Amino acid sequence: MEKKKVISYLKTFLIYFFGATIAAAGSTIFFLPNKIVGGGVSGISTMLYHFTKIPPGVSFAVINIALLLIGWKVLGTRFVVQTGICSGIFSVMAQVFTYCPSVTTDRVLAAIFGAVLYGFGLGIVFVAGASSGGTDILGRILQHFLPQMPIGKLLLVVDGIIIGVSLVLFKQIDLALYGVIALFISTFAIDFLIRKLNVSKLAFVITSKGDEIASVLVKTSPRGVTKIDAVGAYTETEKKMLVAALKSSEIDKFQKKILAIDDNAFIIFAESQQIVGNGFHVYR
Repeated sequence: MEKKKVISYLKTFLIYFFGATIAAAGSTIFFLPNKIVGGGVSGISTMLYHFTKIPPGVSFAVINIALLLIGWKVLGTRFVVQTGICSGIFSVMAQVFTYCPSVTTDRVLAAIFGAVLYGFGLGIVFVAGASSGGTDILGRILQHFLPQMPIGKLLLVVDGIIIGVSLVLFKQIDLALYGVIALFISTFAIDFLIRKLNVSKLAFVITSKGDEIASVLVKTSPRGVTKIDAVGAYTETEKKMLVAALKSSEIDKFQKKILAIDDNAFIIFAESQQIVGNGFHVYR
């Protein structure tokens, strides 16, 4: 196997490990001891732990294996393998974290901070192109048979049912409400992370040295540049407008290169919610 492929696989595994570990910490250290069920297989594991004393890592692994086997043909081998790796890491780390003391007994804090960790952990896994398993598998299976239903709504229904079951079992409406809070916060955390990763910058440069600047940028940057003929409305002077898509971290060098050639250049940076194309990856 080529060295580059080995490094690529290692990076991907580390991302899986980091994301699944953070999610497992949120679920096991915050949710589990406080009986907070925010939906998902982690919520089912929490209920099983408190009523049957089945270790959360064991129940999580068994449920995910069953779902993966059921959905193998629907989900495809690649997704099953990636999800199997992530759910395996989650199960092991969830079991490890059961030996750690609860961070707080305040259920409001547990719901908030547990959901943030859980959501960001899952977001990292999703960005890497996998899933930690759980109701995400079930949602994809259901969507195969109900293609007219958005997966987001299917997952919300499934998680809502799990929270409803927790209300019946624990017989405490406060716990169910904490679960609802945890569900909404974790969902927001996932969306926030993915949205932030998709945000890039658009640069608009008005300059009289457009050809020279464009040549330098193309030679010294991985980003492309588009040249557009422009005319100043006040001076009626012909200029060039350069348009380039950038990552936020590239702005400073980009600006310095332009000003080094034309210190009178007019530069506008605008935020883009999503850029599709060469050099830019869309995270979902």
